Amino acid sequence: MDAFTIENYLRISLTDVILVMISTILIVLIAKKFFWSKLVAFVEKRQQLVQANIDSSLALKKEAEDLKDQYDKQIMSAGQEANVILENARAQATQEKKQILSKAQQEAVLLKQKAQEDIEREKRNAQNSMKDAIGEVAVDVAKRFVADQMDEETQKKYVDDFLSEAGDKSW
Repeated sequence: MDAFTIENYLRISLTDVILVMISTILIVLIAKKFFWSKLVAFVEKRQQLVQANIDSSLALKKEAEDLKDQYDKQIMSAGQEANVILENARAQATQEKKQILSKAQQEAVLLKQKAQEDIEREKRNAQNSMKDAIGEVAVDVAKRFVADQMDEETQKKYVDDFLSEAGDKSW
């Protein structure tokens, strides 16, 4: 045997190559006979599993896109509904404002009419009070002047006639 040297170690011999090839072929034939079907079945099973994962992820992606589209439609619909609600509220507020203003104007007109009526009534009362007071004064004055010549009923009759004529004229 040769001594071990680096040149002997790196050298490739034909017998070594043939032995390695024969052993490799034997290993491949044995593996094919006993393990090839299991290896192919494992690879096919793994391939089916990967394809199933891909298919399910595509289905989930499509479902998510559909849900997103549905939510987008709902959001747009909600926005439109909000606009309709706001428009209805504005219209109702405008209508209520008109009703309140109309009612306030009617109440103001009624209060004005009532005040006018109160003024007229007070004016008539004042006129009547003044007539009575002037009548009493006139009667007292007339009594003094004509106390001896006329009786009291005649004097009152003259005063009432005078006041009724004076009452027809505006004060």
